[in-house]
Amino acid sequence: MPFLDLPPDLRMFYTIDDHTDAWNEAETVVFVHGFCESTEAWQQWVPHFSRKYRVIRYDQRGFGQSGAVPADFTFTSELFADDMARLIGALSPHKPVHIVGGKSGGMPVLKLAMLRPHLVKTVTLVCSPVKGPTVPGWVDHMTTRGMRSWARWTMGGRLGSKMPPRGVDWWVDLMGKTAVSTGLAYVNWVGGVDLNAELKDVQCPTLVIANDTARRPIDEFRTYQKKIPRAEIVEIPVDGYHTGAVAPDECARATLEFLARHRHA
Repeated sequence: MPFLDLPPDLRMFYTIDDHTDAWNEAETVVFVHGFCESTEAWQQWVPHFSRKYRVIRYDQRGFGQSGAVPADFTFTSELFADDMARLIGALSPHKPVHIVGGKSGGMPVLKLAMLRPHLVKTVTLVCSPVKGPTVPGWVDHMTTRGMRSWARWTMGGRLGSKMPPRGVDWWVDLMGKTAVSTGLAYVNWVGGVDLNAELKDVQCPTLVIANDTARRPIDEFRTYQKKIPRAEIVEIPVDGYHTGAVAPDECARATLEFLARHRHA
């Protein structure tokens, strides 16, 4: 299995899917998962991309095969962005990459685009907030009942009514694998994030994939999209806020259409 050693304390799991023509040099797309997910969260997206792009997925610090962190670990947007930068430096050392971030995974993607613009060709945000959400009851539920129970408890709002029961079970299994300690550390970080004042510093072409739910209404996406100088927006109507899971094919097609306009630019 491929791991990338990032001193002093991270052994990051990643995977590469590349079914492009061997005689051509393909551009790279990096996928960044959201809370309590891993590389597996993008598996339905990969077939859409890997024939045209070299696809890199990785488990963010604290998640999946990259391993848990303690509950008192200090996550920061800059730390997540630095992890991403070192991954790109190791796996795409000479060319900037397209980056797709899902849900809260989009926030460190934006931070990377601000801090190290030479690494980032485009950004796609799949129903990502730019201000951390309030999550009443999450910490207590994680601590007293565990991550699998928390995942089941919160899944209705996340996936809405379009995901079949077996799909709901699959996502509960995936997210329920996260260590409680990582969940607590992440919630402590994400609730304090607010990138609104910095969005003007994102200079690369940016696609905002939005929906309209009680948790993340469409006006929230439209408001922050207008603050990013080269951003555009597309709405994919589902009634759960994890559009990348509920409508992966529609999201992938929208992203591919956006990337096609910025390839070889």
